[in-house]
Amino acid sequence: MELNYPNKKTQTEIVGSTKAAEFTTLPKADIPNKLIFGNNLAVMKNLLQTHANKIDLVYIDPPYSTNSVFKIGSDRANSISSSHDDSIAYEDTLIGPEFFEFLRQRLIFIKDLLSPAGSIYLHIDYKVGHYVKVLMDEIFGAKMFRNDIARIKCNPKNFSRRAYGNVKDLILFYSKTDEFIWNDIKVPFSEEEQNKLFKKTDVGMRRYTTIPLHAPGETKDGETGSQWRGVSPPRGRHWRTSPKILEAWDAEGLIEWSKNGVPRKKIFLADRQGKKLQDIWEFKDPQHPKYPTEKNLEMLKMIVQMSSEPTSTVLDCFCGSGTTLVAAEVCGRNWIGIDQSSHAIRVVQQRMKEFEGTLFSTAQFELLETSI
Repeated sequence: MELNYPNKKTQTEIVGSTKAAEFTTLPKADIPNKLIFGNNLAVMKNLLQTHANKIDLVYIDPPYSTNSVFKIGSDRANSISSSHDDSIAYEDTLIGPEFFEFLRQRLIFIKDLLSPAGSIYLHIDYKVGHYVKVLMDEIFGAKMFRNDIARIKCNPKNFSRRAYGNVKDLILFYSKTDEFIWNDIKVPFSEEEQNKLFKKTDVGMRRYTTIPLHAPGETKDGETGSQWRGVSPPRGRHWRTSPKILEAWDAEGLIEWSKNGVPRKKIFLADRQGKKLQDIWEFKDPQHPKYPTEKNLEMLKMIVQMSSEPTSTVLDCFCGSGTTLVAAEVCGRNWIGIDQSSHAIRVVQQRMKEFEGTLFSTAQFELLETSI
């Protein structure tokens, strides 16, 4: 599947026509964390010399094709007809084919920067997100699509327009290959979930639930298909494990017998690390953002922990307020942030200083400027 529109360039044309940015000072090899002021397309062309196939995680929150501008000190977009002055922090003025080609060109370079174990999370508005998915299918391959995540971004709205209230946006999650980093971090059960899912308690007041000792699939030969304690698994099913292990579980008090003599395995709340994270997230935007498009720090920390390792480098080429970079710093990852807004660069520097001594000790990074 491809998204077709006027003036769409081939990948060869894009790579060949993009001029690599030149740094005004030579980057220091012993400082892996880079905050780069410049056009992200040109900067990524330069980074291919040193970071091709080396970035394990990319998170980007690019423009949303809203035809709006965002003012410094405001979390709201203003009409593009507003006066253009120095208070503008961020412009989102590309629409239609021009916007899709802008984003596609950057995704092409991102793919070349990603390692074989790398992943990308692209945060986008629901109005254009489905078109962007087609773009990502084209570039990364439809088989590399992992999730379409709905992110609850705010409290319910009471607008008068003839439509449902919009409280979500979209995160598209793709990997470069099938062998991608995935730490499968669990999230804690809420108190309500604990009461609902682990209703029973033992003599030590430990919460638990029970699950069947058998699983689908009939096994005529072998231990798991034979009788245990005079009981056979139901028709079309087999024991989850061998009778020898079932005996050990029973001796440890891990099997509960019903009044009818049916055995079930005890699962204790204390032994569970939590529940698997699903594809609906509630990470609301900051109420008092330092930058118009600032995202939830806890959400970015979770993404960094889930899809990177301590040795990984995390890239955000639309870094804005630097939330991705702060999350990477907190989680002990190397990072690279790129933005062409001087206001964004200042905000990132301020936030790094603000969190020193609280979220992390000292953030060591170098600020690089480019000639493009």
